[in-house]
Amino acid sequence: MTRYLGVFPRYPALEPQVAFWRKVYAEWSRSQVALHDDRYLGLIYEVVDLPGEAGGGFTPSQKARVQERFDYWKYRLRNLEDKLASRAPLDAADQQLARRIDEQADLRTAIRGAAERLRYQRGLRERFKRGLEISGRYDEHFRRIFRNAGLPEELALLPHVESSFQANARSSAGAVGIWQFTAGAAKTFMNGQDSVAARLDPIASAHGAARYLSHAYGKLGSWPLAVTSYNHGIGGMQKAKNVYGHNFERIVQDYDHPLFGFASRNYYAEFLAAVEIAADPERFFPEGVNYEDPLDEAPSPLTVAGKPSVPLVRPVLHKVPAHPLKGDRVTSVRFPKSLHGKAGPAHAAVSLRPFAKARTSRPVVAAIGRSGEKLRLARSR
Repeated sequence: MTRYLGVFPRYPALEPQVAFWRKVYAEWSRSQVALHDDRYLGLIYEVVDLPGEAGGGFTPSQKARVQERFDYWKYRLRNLEDKLASRAPLDAADQQLARRIDEQADLRTAIRGAAERLRYQRGLRERFKRGLEISGRYDEHFRRIFRNAGLPEELALLPHVESSFQANARSSAGAVGIWQFTAGAAKTFMNGQDSVAARLDPIASAHGAARYLSHAYGKLGSWPLAVTSYNHGIGGMQKAKNVYGHNFERIVQDYDHPLFGFASRNYYAEFLAAVEIAADPERFFPEGVNYEDPLDEAPSPLTVAGKPSVPLVRPVLHKVPAHPLKGDRVTSVRFPKSLHGKAGPAHAAVSLRPFAKARTSRPVVAAIGRSGEKLRLARSR
């Protein structure tokens, strides 16, 4: 039975994904790396404790440790798949692994290609907690912006997924700021203010995000689709909707498109996990969260007044309608790409190439915020 978090539906089929991101955000520290299946997120094979001090990147010994465990599980999964295919006898360890997989998914289906779906995810507990603290500056203002736009105010928490509220966050795709706007998106949804300074401004870009999400909801007709479009783009989600309609569970589970990768498939679940944690921080951070003081009431230094290039859809009722709202319609805008230029699999945490030297970014890369360090794991033979 579908439940709701505010106006946002929580589908039973997505609960393993939401639970996974709760662990990433609030349980696993940056000194821990989870090895898991990238489609069946309930399948967590091992949580590796990194040796030595955990910094922003990986030390050589930490890379070696993760590579060792990655190779081990890749071998185990490939070996189990081969044995099941040939009906060879399973030893005790194989039987235990088979039971673990079968508890989360149909064994015969999930074991096929499981070795190639092996992925790692570094914990983000410290980063998420720091994002909660920083959000104290903006929460009141962001919520007011979304309320005044007739939108659910929980959308003010989306930066937990995008940037962990890091004001200077930058991505390799050219997205910047708390709301991760590219220049092209800002030109459409921030009244043409596409400069880096405008996109870095938290208040101005929050107005832009409200306009974007209002437009996306008007086009797509549901919040799961609209929220996911923040990563995958309105055009991309419209294509998925053309195949499966409003059946968001089917989209996440079955939609087959080369650009609908791990990041897009998990984006809504990440959002739900972030909203749940932010709504009850004492449960997840019993040591306490030191929220920063709210910003003064001074307006943003960048004007956001005037007629927006994409009008708001008003009102968006605090319901989840089966069809798009009637009444005022937004103008047709060709904006098929992701809002922040990362349509497709931004979570490039695992590849089949050998380790590459860890890249440093300035000062925060949003994609890393969701996928962990850009560690590259070699294919085991």
